[in-house]
Amino acid sequence: MKTQFKNYMSLTKKEWNGMVVLLVLIALVLAAPYAYQRFHKDNTINVTEFNAAVAQLNKANPQANQLNDGGKLQSVALFKFNPNTSSVADWQKLGLTAKQAAIIKNYTTKGGRFRKADDLQKIYGLTKVDYARLAPFIVIPEGKAATNMVVELNSADSAKLTSVEGIGPGFAKRIIYYRERLGGFVYKEQLKEVFGLDELKYDEIKGQVKVDASRIRKINVNTISFDKLRLMPYLDYKQVNAIVEYRKQHGNYASIADIGNIAIIDDGILRKIEPYLVFK
Repeated sequence: MKTQFKNYMSLTKKEWNGMVVLLVLIALVLAAPYAYQRFHKDNTINVTEFNAAVAQLNKANPQANQLNDGGKLQSVALFKFNPNTSSVADWQKLGLTAKQAAIIKNYTTKGGRFRKADDLQKIYGLTKVDYARLAPFIVIPEGKAATNMVVELNSADSAKLTSVEGIGPGFAKRIIYYRERLGGFVYKEQLKEVFGLDELKYDEIKGQVKVDASRIRKINVNTISFDKLRLMPYLDYKQVNAIVEYRKQHGNYASIADIGNIAIIDDGILRKIEPYLVFK
């Protein structure tokens, strides 16, 4: 039995040599990836140089190909454009993505304006490569046809307000809403009380607007109801309630000094509301 097993497991010299060759080949195959990594180094791409090359190529060839939002190549034909009036479709034709186009259009719709080509670089999501490609085609007319026109805030409708450079439909709606609650503007600095209209925006538009204080709507403090007085932006709920209750207890107000007797209404509030009150 032992002899038969030995004969079965024994190898000829030829078979042994074949096995050695097979083992060597297996070892070489397993070692090949490690040897490749050791002796072959990948070239590192210089991103700055690559972007500069792309920008130069696009500048030299306006009929460029860009990837759209779906990752497919689309033909881009650059043309002269005004960033203040371009539509979402125009921006996409210029090679921007739908998201980039929407961000820019949202900016102009809310009253944002590009006064010079460099202003486009402030847009979030617009790359330096995009700007370098578009910059030679930006055309911004100097001023508006109605540059010398000054808009009166207490009589202007929404269309008139949007003619002010820096005021879009969104800001126009907010200004009118605040004007109605207030009863009109006594001075144009009150625009800074409108939601979202900060000091920078005010500085941008103040030279294009004026106020006719004779147009404000006066409040008869001796007859106005709680609900209507509650609309006055300068008074909170407790102050409105105090004015009405004081009137009930002490009779009609004769002057602003009488309202000053209410403890929770200070001099700052009095100065703000005085132009809107009448005492009949």
